[in-house]
Amino acid sequence: MAEASLAKIGLIGAGWWATANHLPVFANRDDIELASVCRLGADELLQVKNKFGFTHATENYRELLETPGLSGVVVASPHTLHFEHAMAALKKGYHVMCEKPLTTKAAEARELVAEAERQGVQLVIPYGWHYSKFIQEAKRRMDEKAVGEIEYVMCHMASPIRSLLEGKQFISEYVGDNMFEPDADTWADPQVAGGGYALAQMSHSAGLAFWLTGLKAQSVSALTSSPTSRVELYDAFSVKFKGGAIGSFSGAGTLPDDQQFQLDVRIFGSEGVMTVDCDRARLQVLRHDGDNYSMKLDPDAGEYLGDGPTSNFADIVTGKTQMNWAPGWAGMRAIEMIDAAYSSVKSGKPVLV
Repeated sequence: MAEASLAKIGLIGAGWWATANHLPVFANRDDIELASVCRLGADELLQVKNKFGFTHATENYRELLETPGLSGVVVASPHTLHFEHAMAALKKGYHVMCEKPLTTKAAEARELVAEAERQGVQLVIPYGWHYSKFIQEAKRRMDEKAVGEIEYVMCHMASPIRSLLEGKQFISEYVGDNMFEPDADTWADPQVAGGGYALAQMSHSAGLAFWLTGLKAQSVSALTSSPTSRVELYDAFSVKFKGGAIGSFSGAGTLPDDQQFQLDVRIFGSEGVMTVDCDRARLQVLRHDGDNYSMKLDPDAGEYLGDGPTSNFADIVTGKTQMNWAPGWAGMRAIEMIDAAYSSVKSGKPVLV
């Protein structure tokens, strides 16, 4: 009788991160059944099926979507396939957790968010920092207008993934002892990845900034640089938001391999400024009226919580919660900006979102 109440989950795209992060979290829960897995490569597919105890395995994602009783689908395929796979799952009425970047095109991101709303299901993006207690406190305070009307946003991110973006062996500590190494084409081939550092990593930082602020980009002027790769390693965006605020978003994929991520968001408003700093673990609000706030944090409080979104998604599909800490609309806002930024780089002019 107990097994009948398990929520069935399907996985499309069982590569490096899915097998290293998402599947161990699901496998350790007693309320989740790993019902079906899809990936290319018969040998690799069988390895995943056997290791994690999937009931069914296929190389055809549409076959996976016909699994009886499926409740949720995780999409962890290459970036340019996210839209096709996530939309097919949403149209079936399943909750979906889609890896970042949500899509590579703004119009596609909007379609996914709209379809999730039509179906009345949750669209979750694995933004691990959203599950840190101090990030959630920052969101609560921003929702209460901690800095007044937002006037300027600064968002910076840097990562130790140069070798990955260059299509070389990925030697960062984040690989660990996994079933599969990251597929270089997924990150370094422009046709497969859809872009470079902005899609691969700034989709995290921009998603966080848009989630905290609720802003929407109106126009973007951008520069990128790819000194040793086919996709960009560096990004510099100047953004005007609807409502009149402005902002700057920067990214660098070239930290040394033994370094932690940098992620820093600063939100300036009519009544003060909020600093959200993940690599130095800081949440601070400085107000013009002197009613300041600084959260006491452990030095490691800003570490990336890879299991956060996966656990949240499991709780959603099992009905334990309706709270989605990393909603699709935040990823959509990030892609709207990034898509416009890439267009701006090609044209050399500001681009409307």
